[in-house]
Amino acid sequence: MARSSRTARRPTLVLLVRHGTTPTTGRELPGRSAGLHLGPEGTAQAERAALRIAELGDGRVTAVYASPLERTRETAAPIAKASGLRVRSHEGLLELDVGRWTGRRLKDLQRLNSWRTVQRYPSGFRFPGGESFAEMQARLVSTISDLVERHPGQAIVCVSHADPIRALVAHAMGTHLDLFQRIVVSPCSISAVLYGEGGPTILTVNSIGGSLKELAAA
Repeated sequence: MARSSRTARRPTLVLLVRHGTTPTTGRELPGRSAGLHLGPEGTAQAERAALRIAELGDGRVTAVYASPLERTRETAAPIAKASGLRVRSHEGLLELDVGRWTGRRLKDLQRLNSWRTVQRYPSGFRFPGGESFAEMQARLVSTISDLVERHPGQAIVCVSHADPIRALVAHAMGTHLDLFQRIVVSPCSISAVLYGEGGPTILTVNSIGGSLKELAAA
């Protein structure tokens, strides 16, 4: 039998970074609110994330993408600078559109009956005037698929938000969306997924400290 002339595509390493802490983190549901910037702690977190990613080596990261919101772009800035790159804005990495829940306090939302649906049956929930979790997950999966095709055999950074990253990790794991709330994605944590022809491989999730040098081998 003749050997196929088709050359296997090298896998693409995708580093998923949640933005750093803002003044509303843990208190409000900011959604896609404009004008929300990193706080001092978030800025320091972003600098630490940049140093950790730089450990992968010169030229390893070839592109840095970020959601268009200020808090993600500010997180991406030191990461891109450390690699001699510019931040590329990508709407596919945007936060979940929470519609009329935008800006509401979490302690008030937690009193709503619909909050239980968000936690236990997210695949069946749509935010009033906004996006559904299923639509958000489909958007992220499509976005990452396009970026992987654009950067074969390379390492790229995608700075996004907690729910989009959790939904993407759940999809890569083959985990149902109704279980994605069990995945922890802390501010400025780094999750790494290797996308190859045989499907995605999870290398790390919610990494908030230590060296990333072992990912270089990927």
